[in-house]
Amino acid sequence: MTSPDAGPSPDGPRPAQPGPVPPPPAAHRDPFAPPASPYAPPASPSASPAGPYVPPASSFAPPASPYVPPTPSSASPAGPYVPPVSSYLPPVPSSAPDGTGAWGEPAPGIVAGRTRPPRGRGLGAGAVAGVVVLGLLGGAVGAVGTNLLLDGRDGARRTGGSVVEVPGVPQGGTTDRAPGSVAGVAAAVLPSVVSLEVRGDQGVATGSGFVYSADGYVLTNNHVVAGARAATGASGSAITVTFSDGTESAGTVVGRTEGYDLAVVKVERAGLVPLTLGDSEAVVVGDPVIAIGAPLGLEGTVTTGIVSALNRPVTAGDQVSTSWINALQTDAAINPGNSGGPLVNLRGEVVGVNSAIAQAPGTGQSASGSIGLGFAIPANQVRRTAQQLIETGRATRPIIGALIDNRYDGEGVRVVRPEDVPPGEHAVTPGGPADQAGVRAGDVIVAIDGRPVTQEDELLVAIRALAPGDEVVLTLREPDGDRDVTVVLDEADAD
Repeated sequence: MTSPDAGPSPDGPRPAQPGPVPPPPAAHRDPFAPPASPYAPPASPSASPAGPYVPPASSFAPPASPYVPPTPSSASPAGPYVPPVSSYLPPVPSSAPDGTGAWGEPAPGIVAGRTRPPRGRGLGAGAVAGVVVLGLLGGAVGAVGTNLLLDGRDGARRTGGSVVEVPGVPQGGTTDRAPGSVAGVAAAVLPSVVSLEVRGDQGVATGSGFVYSADGYVLTNNHVVAGARAATGASGSAITVTFSDGTESAGTVVGRTEGYDLAVVKVERAGLVPLTLGDSEAVVVGDPVIAIGAPLGLEGTVTTGIVSALNRPVTAGDQVSTSWINALQTDAAINPGNSGGPLVNLRGEVVGVNSAIAQAPGTGQSASGSIGLGFAIPANQVRRTAQQLIETGRATRPIIGALIDNRYDGEGVRVVRPEDVPPGEHAVTPGGPADQAGVRAGDVIVAIDGRPVTQEDELLVAIRALAPGDEVVLTLREPDGDRDVTVVLDEADAD
C-alpha cells in the first residue's frame, strides 16, 4: 500500500535487491577506442618513425554497472509501480578509496516498484521500458586511450600513393552563431554548467550541475552527492566543483531531498552567472531542447533533441528512500554522468534537470547508456524545491491524506478498504484533505484534474508535482456514476 503521507505500507513484499556482482577484471580493452584503420600509425614509435606516437589503449574501461535489478515479475504485487526493468544507479566509483586508481566495488543497487500490466493510457501510458536514475562515472577521462587516425593525404605520402588535390579555395568563416541556434545557446549556457567530483566510501565519482545563483549556490541531483563522505579530515571537502574555465572550488551540501532527487551545493565564490529557470508548464511535446553535462566524465558535452512526452511518471529507490518525478521525457542523448545537468530550451532557459534514462529490456546487468529515452525533473518543481533547500535545508511535499492500495489491479487507483488497513494506519486520515473533501475508504480514483490515472505512481507523482495549498480535482468512480471532489493539498516532509 502506498500513501502520499507514509510511502509503501509494511504489509506487502519489498522490492528485490540485485545480487552481488563480482569485481571487474583487472584490465579491459578500451571500449572508447576507435576501430582499427588502415591509416592508423604503429602502436609504438619505434615501429615506424614516420608516424606520431600513439599511447596504447587504456585498460581502465568502466565496469558494467551492477545497478540493474532482476526483470520484474507480475507475481510480485507489492510496491509502487515501475515500468519493466526499472533500476536505480548510485555512483559508479572510478578509484578505490585508498587512491590506487583501481575501479572500486560499486554500491548495491536499489530498486523500487512492482509490475502490473499497463491498463490504460494514464500519465505514464505504460510505455517506459526500464528507468535508470543516472549513475556517476568518476575521473575516467584520462584513462581512456585514443588511437589517432591519420588523414588520407598523410597516409598516401608515407606509403608512396598519389594525392588528389581538390580545387577551390576556402572562403574563410566566423565562429559567431545566432543566439537562438544550438551553438549560440551552448556558448551562452556552458560557462554556468559545472561538474562535481564526489569522494565517498566507494571511491571518487563525478556528476553534473549548474549555477543556480550568483552568490555560489549550485544545483544538482541528490544521487550525485548522496555518497559524499561526511568527514574528510585532512583531505579537505568531499565535494569539488569544477567550473567551465577549469577552476575548482570546495562544495558543501546545504540541503538535499531523496523524494525529488535534488540537492543544493554551496561554494564560496561570488560573481557567478546563474542560469534562468524557465516555465516547464509552457513546454510542449516537440519543443527542441539541449542537454549539457559531463557524461562519462566528459565535461561540457552538448547534445540535442526534443521534448518527447510530458508528465511521465518515474520512480526509483527502495523501501527506505524513493524518488518520485513527474518527468519531462526527451530523446536528447543523456548518459551516466549527465546527472544534475541542465536541459535547456532555445532561449537558454532551464526547463528540466537531467536525472534518469530508460534501459531496453534484456540488457541484463550491463548499463546500455542512452537509447533516446531520457527524463528530467521539470523546472517548476526544481524552483520550488531548491528554494526550500536553500532557506531551510529540507523540502516538503503535498499530500492528500489517503492510503493507496498497491495490490489493487482494477480500474483506476483504489483507496485502501477498511478491512485491509494496516494496524495503526487510517485509510483516510481523519480531518485530512481527502477526508474533508469526502473521499472514503475503498473509493476508486480514476482521474486527477481531468487526466486519467491507471497506476498508483501516476497519482502520486502528479500530486507531488504540485505545492501544498494547491487544489486538485479527483474523479471517483461509483456505481451510479463518477463523482468529482476538490481536495486542498496539505504538507509533509518530502522524505
